[in-house]
Amino acid sequence: MRRPKLLPSISLLICVAGGLLTLNVCGGGGAANTTAAPVASITASPNAIPAGQSVMLSWQTSNATSVSIQGLGTVAASGSQKVTPASSTDYQLTATGPGGMAKVAAQVTVTTTPIEHVVIIFQENRSVDNLFGSDRFNPNGRQLPNADIADFGINSHGDLVPLTAVSIKAPYNPDHSRIPAFQDMCDISSSTGNCKMDGADKIQIFCDPGKPNCAPPNPQFKYVQGGDVQPYFQMAETYTFGDRMFQTNQGPSFPAHQFIISGTSAPSAGSDLFVAENPTGIDTGVSKQKTGCIAAPEATVLTIDPNGIETPVYPCLDHPTLTDELNTSQLSWRYYAPSDGSIWTGPNAIQHMCGPNATPPNATACTGSDWSNVVLQNSSNDVHTPNAVLADISSGKLATVTWVIPSGEASDHPRGTDGSGPTWVSQIVNAIGNSPYWANTAIIITWDDWGGWYDHVPPPAILNAYEFGFRVPLIVVSPYAKPQYVSHQVYDFGSIMKFIEKDFGLSTVAAGYADTFTLTGDLMDCFNFSQQPLVFKTIVASAPSRFKHTGSPPSDPDDD
Repeated sequence: MRRPKLLPSISLLICVAGGLLTLNVCGGGGAANTTAAPVASITASPNAIPAGQSVMLSWQTSNATSVSIQGLGTVAASGSQKVTPASSTDYQLTATGPGGMAKVAAQVTVTTTPIEHVVIIFQENRSVDNLFGSDRFNPNGRQLPNADIADFGINSHGDLVPLTAVSIKAPYNPDHSRIPAFQDMCDISSSTGNCKMDGADKIQIFCDPGKPNCAPPNPQFKYVQGGDVQPYFQMAETYTFGDRMFQTNQGPSFPAHQFIISGTSAPSAGSDLFVAENPTGIDTGVSKQKTGCIAAPEATVLTIDPNGIETPVYPCLDHPTLTDELNTSQLSWRYYAPSDGSIWTGPNAIQHMCGPNATPPNATACTGSDWSNVVLQNSSNDVHTPNAVLADISSGKLATVTWVIPSGEASDHPRGTDGSGPTWVSQIVNAIGNSPYWANTAIIITWDDWGGWYDHVPPPAILNAYEFGFRVPLIVVSPYAKPQYVSHQVYDFGSIMKFIEKDFGLSTVAAGYADTFTLTGDLMDCFNFSQQPLVFKTIVASAPSRFKHTGSPPSDPDDD
């Protein structure tokens, strides 16, 4: 038998995923030889600094014969070096070796102010006149000097109605839906297009089952008695208070918690619709069902078009968010909330943030990479104390941008709060104020909607049939907040986004979103970055232990 002629061995080099795979092509079945590709990583700590400060770059590589960092030149295979960039910089590391090339980068953001951390505390359901009102004829009453706060209102009959005191734990809940509550209180003028603000008496009042007469006369025309909110007064009197802060949207909590992280409640990118109300189909009468992208298939939420026409959709949205811009710039963020499926947990209703474990409406859990930044404070110990955020502050893990949402008990939500809201907020403020973070943090405290309470200042405009809503309080606490100052500039939830974007050099989220509005400011009037930084003084508040604890996990809102 004739034997086949043996071919000489041939080596064929093929690039595979940045490496080189050596194949021996021969008749003798030579073995494959793989050359390992370089592996590299680089970090910057911190990755957001004011101009003139330094960061530490740290890097590691393997399988590399040459390593360089753009702006620094050739460096050791692993090491660290302090750098002081004059502007925001991408430090790109290139590692090369026999197995190919690897490129990684660390972004350093040089802020436009001394602020390196922004903490947004999003409380519940209060208007300015309600939370900071008082009786001017009461010698024991407390007032904010220079703030535009009324002590009487006007009802639909043209009568003057004095605002009288009520406990923050009032046993009733005024309606604060767009339809009919917003429309009733607004009572828009057909000639001017502005709200006349004389219809609060038409707002429906909700009581606990079996207690139909829970509300006093003129229940919408109330202010919270000063002793219940002393910590809020101390913060507002010490730092900056905004008396022209408006809810961006006209509806309740579900859309408001979309606006605070994205400047819209659009169901999809580019849509001219807004989610306008709270979802339905999430309350069985026995237990609460989850909402957002993990809601039951029968859940719906009303959207509104520019003509005011409402249409139901499933409550899973997907639009750009501020967190997308933070991710792009490698800036950390956290969203602390009491549960995963609440209408107060904004990321659960944004599909790319939730990352549902099945295609909606069949999902049961959020599992995406963004969801890892959502921190649940959902144990029985978290009812009156935000333990997770306090632990991150004390351990030096405060994110660049943080949103903190209260439990139902620690919210200021009527017929839901147990009165611990001011204490709950004070714990966060005191933890930051008594830590190294105080030197470079801005704490922004605001409320998600007006809660159905009377307020005398009309919205600055009505846009797209759904923007703006009524006034909500704003307190800015920072060593650079103007002391004992009332800002009269017009703000909305988009103003908080503008401040973050300006400080960290971020792009706006999308055209037409609240961070692009020209009617509202960017909070810069609340700060003086040339002043001697203020020394923090502890906010005096009741101890969390003062409030009764049933041993149950934190509650979600009853409906709004």
